[in-house]
Amino acid sequence: MKAINSKVQNSCYVAHVVRILAGTTIASVLILAIPGCGYNTVEQQSADFIKAHIEAVKPLIKESNLAYWEAANSGKAEDYDKVSALELKVRQIYSDQEEYTLVKGLKESGKVKDRLLARQVEGLYNSYLEDQIEPELLKKIVDLSNEIQKNFSTHRATIGGENVTDNQIKEILKTETDSEKRKEAWLASKQVGKIVAEDLIRLVKLRNEAARKVGFDNFHTLSLTTSEQKVEDLDRILGELEELTNVPFAELKAELDSRLADLYEVKVEHLAPWHYHDPFFQETPLVYDLDLDTYYQNQDVKDLAVAYFADIGLPVESIIASSDLYEREGKNPHAFCTNIDREGDVRILCNLQNNESWMETMLHELGHAVYGKFNDPDVPFILRTPAHIFTTEAIAMFFGRLSRNAVWMQAMLGLSDQQQAEIKEVSSKYSQLKQLIFARWDLVMYNFEKQLYANPDQDLDALWWEMVEKYQLVKKPEGRAAPDWAAKIHFAIAPCYYHNYLLGELLASQLHHHLVSKVLGLEVGQNVGYVVESDIGVFLRKNVFEPGAVYHWNEMIERATGEPLTPKYFVDEFVH
Repeated sequence: MKAINSKVQNSCYVAHVVRILAGTTIASVLILAIPGCGYNTVEQQSADFIKAHIEAVKPLIKESNLAYWEAANSGKAEDYDKVSALELKVRQIYSDQEEYTLVKGLKESGKVKDRLLARQVEGLYNSYLEDQIEPELLKKIVDLSNEIQKNFSTHRATIGGENVTDNQIKEILKTETDSEKRKEAWLASKQVGKIVAEDLIRLVKLRNEAARKVGFDNFHTLSLTTSEQKVEDLDRILGELEELTNVPFAELKAELDSRLADLYEVKVEHLAPWHYHDPFFQETPLVYDLDLDTYYQNQDVKDLAVAYFADIGLPVESIIASSDLYEREGKNPHAFCTNIDREGDVRILCNLQNNESWMETMLHELGHAVYGKFNDPDVPFILRTPAHIFTTEAIAMFFGRLSRNAVWMQAMLGLSDQQQAEIKEVSSKYSQLKQLIFARWDLVMYNFEKQLYANPDQDLDALWWEMVEKYQLVKKPEGRAAPDWAAKIHFAIAPCYYHNYLLGELLASQLHHHLVSKVLGLEVGQNVGYVVESDIGVFLRKNVFEPGAVYHWNEMIERATGEPLTPKYFVDEFVH
């Protein structure tokens, strides 16, 4: 997992505000601010409301994020209980109906002309809308979500009665040639699904109940709306990508399956999910003539990442100093980045090993981190976040792609021209396969989750394999009847989020195209490693990081690259 951002945990789209000021709600303090009650102007009313929020919210944000950080590192039940209590306190702010009515009135008045004020009001409105939930229902949602998250964090799969880590399972799926041992590892990766599935379905129903109370058909639709996205737009973009990748993916997968069948000495028609190199077939199997892990096994991926970001003018030493990077008992096995206070305390959690996958993850998480680290401190606090959750994913993916970039690897690892040529020969194939595999996997997640919230009482186990077979061309194991879908942590703690990874890939390609052609003045398609290119850091800081959420995400993209978000550069780079 590259970046799981819960509403309290990370650099969320809007601020979290404390409702109680000296025993009084902010709405009560500003009750005269209701239009027609003699308040100066609606803009002054908005400014005062926002100021009161910011003064109250900053310590609670910090406390909440620090609590999550502690829980993710310790895995202790009492630490997760503290997170649950703080998240409930934060979300109770937005469930206040009086304050919701006030913010809604400000937004709909049409009298907030100042752009920054209007943008802040809009963000606050979206947060209030999502949490118009009765206190009892809200508590159930928060408590159940954190219970599921705790189970994911503390669960350890077993093989033959022995505990195994996620890294060990992935290593078996990467290197083991015995099909039965691979099957055991794959089944172990799904064990957590049986533990959390019933609770997940309960959580989906509770979220739907909350969404219907504010006029939405289900939580999926509500969630997209409050994050400034539309279901029809996503259906169109992802549907276009599905159509464009159907044939290229089928051709590449046929070639991949042939290699896997030879490697594991089985017929192609007998390939099973455990013959791929990732529990969900979301990552690229290493089946070609070059194993990129060999180039990193005697390196320190942390040091490489630190040196690289320094070279492009985005120093990360302070981020590393406050981060937690290595595996230990009880620690959350999933990597993430968190912006503790929006004032420079940005951290990442990883479980590093010196291989290509963790090199990618380290670059990816530091991509998230520099986005938060280099927000403009003069931008209003509420807007001192990424323009959208997928825009920070785009930066993370932009940098994560470098772990397989032959030019980057030569410069950072001191490789010879011959080694660079060997890497280049296979890296383009890997890059295309990686992006197509991920795009198809994302289609599984998006379409399954949309149907999950539309009807959580259907046969979800069967629906999951229907999606997997349709989009990934991976056959369901004969007789398999288990909640394999529930083993994916995102359904619990990052609901209706996964499509943003794919939107991030689209934007990463759009940024790549612009940087190569406009900033560096090179021909598109020319080998670029982005090493010792301070212009890259300058461009990203000025055009992406510093503006925060001052602009709607599509306006920010157009201002930075000259056009709104489009899939054409992703298609040009990886499909044609």
